[in-house]
Amino acid sequence: MKITQISFERFDLELTEPYTIAYETISDATNYVLRLETDSGYTGFGCAAPDPAITKESPEYLEQSLNETIIPALKGVNPFHYARILDDLRATGKVRSSALAMVDASLFDLMAKKADVPLYQLLGGYRSSIPTSITIGILPVDETLKKADQFVEDGFFILKVKGGLDVEEDIKKMKLIRDKYPKVILRFDGNQGYSVEQSIEFSKATKEIGIQIFEQPLSVDDEHLLEPLISKITHPVMADESLKTLDDIHRLTKNNSSDMINIKLMKIGGILEGMHINSVAKAAGNEVMVGCLDECSLGISMGLHFALSRPNVEFADLDSHLDFEKDPFKGLFRLEKGYLYPNDKVGLGL
Repeated sequence: MKITQISFERFDLELTEPYTIAYETISDATNYVLRLETDSGYTGFGCAAPDPAITKESPEYLEQSLNETIIPALKGVNPFHYARILDDLRATGKVRSSALAMVDASLFDLMAKKADVPLYQLLGGYRSSIPTSITIGILPVDETLKKADQFVEDGFFILKVKGGLDVEEDIKKMKLIRDKYPKVILRFDGNQGYSVEQSIEFSKATKEIGIQIFEQPLSVDDEHLLEPLISKITHPVMADESLKTLDDIHRLTKNNSSDMINIKLMKIGGILEGMHINSVAKAAGNEVMVGCLDECSLGISMGLHFALSRPNVEFADLDSHLDFEKDPFKGLFRLEKGYLYPNDKVGLGL
C-alpha cells in the first residue's frame, strides 16, 4: 500500500460562546484535516489544531509545513513505515506537534482500515468506552453554577472547572457545586495561574469536598516548585502545559513533579509519541488523562481511540467539539450519559 494522493482542508470554526482560562480568552479556532489516498483504495484522515500558545503553530505556519515539508515527504510512502515517516518529519525541525499529530493519525487510520478494525482495537482495544469531563471556563459564580446545572441535566457526571485568577472565588465555586451535587466528580484546572501559596490555600480549603484532579496549578516556569508543592497538599497534581515531549515526562516523573499527566495528542505530536509518554508514566506510577485543545470531532476521535487502547489511561477530557457552532465531522462517536463510545466503523470512524 502506497500513498498516491494528498490533500488538506482548512476549517475556521466559531465557538458558540467564548471561554476564558487563566491566560487567555478563546472565541474561535482553526483546524486542518489531512486526507491521504492510497493505491489500495483506502483513505486516511487526520486533524490538526494549531495553537500559537501551546503548539507554537499559527495556521499559516502549519499550512506552510504541509506544502513545503509534509506533502513531499508522504508521496509514494508505505503507511506501515509510520515510525520512520514520523521520525523523519520530526527531524526536519519544520513540522510541529499538531501537524505531526495530524500525519500520525492519518497513517494509523489507513493501517486500521487495511486491518478492517476500529483504530482503538488495532492499538490495543483495552476498553470500548470512557467517561469524559465537561469543562466550565472562568465565569462569575452565578454563571458557573448555571453551567453546572446545565451539564448535570445533560447527563454529565464529571465537571472540570477552570480557574487560576482568583483563588477565593475558585474555592467558593467548588464548594457551591459540591453542596448542590454531592455525587458529581470534580476536577479543577489552574492553567498555571496560581502561586505555591495559593495552591496550598486552594487545596486546604477544598480538602473535604473531594477534588479528583488538581491540574497545572503553577506556571511552567515554576516547575521546580511542583515537587515541594505536591509534598504539602492532598490533591493529586496533574501536569498539562508542563508536558509536551518525551523528555518532559522523564524529567517530571524523575523529579516527583507530577502525580498524573494530561496527554493531548496535539501538543505531544500524536498517538505514537503518546504511547511512549504513556509507558513512562505507567512505569512511574502516574495516572493518565487524555485531553484536547480546540478540536472538532475528528480530533476528538483521535484522542478517544488512543484513550480506549491503553490500560494506564484512567481519565478523559474530550469535550471541545461541543463548543463549536458547526462541527464539520459528526457521527464518529456518540456521547451518552457522560460516556464516549466510538461508532465501531473501521479506522477513526469515517
